[in-house]
Amino acid sequence: MATRKPKVIVTRKLPDSVETRMRELFDTELNVTDEPMSRKQLIEAIGRCDVLAPTITDKLDAALLAKVGEKLKLIANFGAGVDHIDVAAANAAGLLVTNTPGVLTDDTADLTLTLILATLRRVIEGANALQAGEFTGWAPTWMLGRRLSGKRLGIIGMGRIGTAVARRAKAFGVQIHYHNRKPVSHLVSEELEATYWDSLDQMLARMDIITVHSPHTPATFHLLSGRRLKLLQPHAIVINTARGGIIDEAALADLLASGAIAGAGLDVFEMEPRINPKLLKLPNAVLLPHMGSATVEARVDMGEKVIINIKTWMDGHRPPDRVLTQML
Repeated sequence: MATRKPKVIVTRKLPDSVETRMRELFDTELNVTDEPMSRKQLIEAIGRCDVLAPTITDKLDAALLAKVGEKLKLIANFGAGVDHIDVAAANAAGLLVTNTPGVLTDDTADLTLTLILATLRRVIEGANALQAGEFTGWAPTWMLGRRLSGKRLGIIGMGRIGTAVARRAKAFGVQIHYHNRKPVSHLVSEELEATYWDSLDQMLARMDIITVHSPHTPATFHLLSGRRLKLLQPHAIVINTARGGIIDEAALADLLASGAIAGAGLDVFEMEPRINPKLLKLPNAVLLPHMGSATVEARVDMGEKVIINIKTWMDGHRPPDRVLTQML
């Protein structure tokens, strides 16, 4: 007798190869329109599936999870970040939560370096000036940026992505500094010649570049507050490829507009997908549409991790990427 396939509902469109494999392995319901599910649709979905495969666009808060019936057992998140899921409420409801860590590291680190270079060298500003017909020929003092070599890079959050950024930046001749809950291992510290700061305030005041790689938790909300942003030197730039809420976006926009901070490169936003209108008007803000993991390879790898987590759970074993409340 064949084993019953679990009912899996996927909330957004995933790469074709991932969707095909999920259909082969599970009783999978796909989102062919790729429109984000409404709250009503999410409530309906969690009432009739064994496994929900959500993304960052799905808000699974305590009130919604309180409506979980007896059928749903696993939330197999398509993504590394789980700040859109109340993991504690899910665990209290008897649900397992998994994510897709590790596979986004290189792509997000690559984009971080892209934003650093684009912001320092005013790449977008220059391209826009060219397309607007403002380029009249080379001039000694026009569109001057700053070189990357020799700069001090302050990394907030020295996990997988922060460490990958440090390795890339070191190849450019950058001095590595970081703030973390605890120092990295001696071997990593020696490899990167990295300086650890237990005081974030002290590090901020001394860096040329700040890049954010912390998870979004209640403790890191507005970690870069208006007060802390004012500690930065006027030539400093701020990069964020983590989560928008870690930076006080309104304060950042005001400081950029006044010239108190030289520039910012942002791939994530506090009220995403809405963007602060002040940021949109600033020539010294390089803004990208949350594309840190937007490579074919990363998205396929994410899907494969989702499949492994579901398959492992289906076989009666503990999923390899289970998220626990204490991990957040």
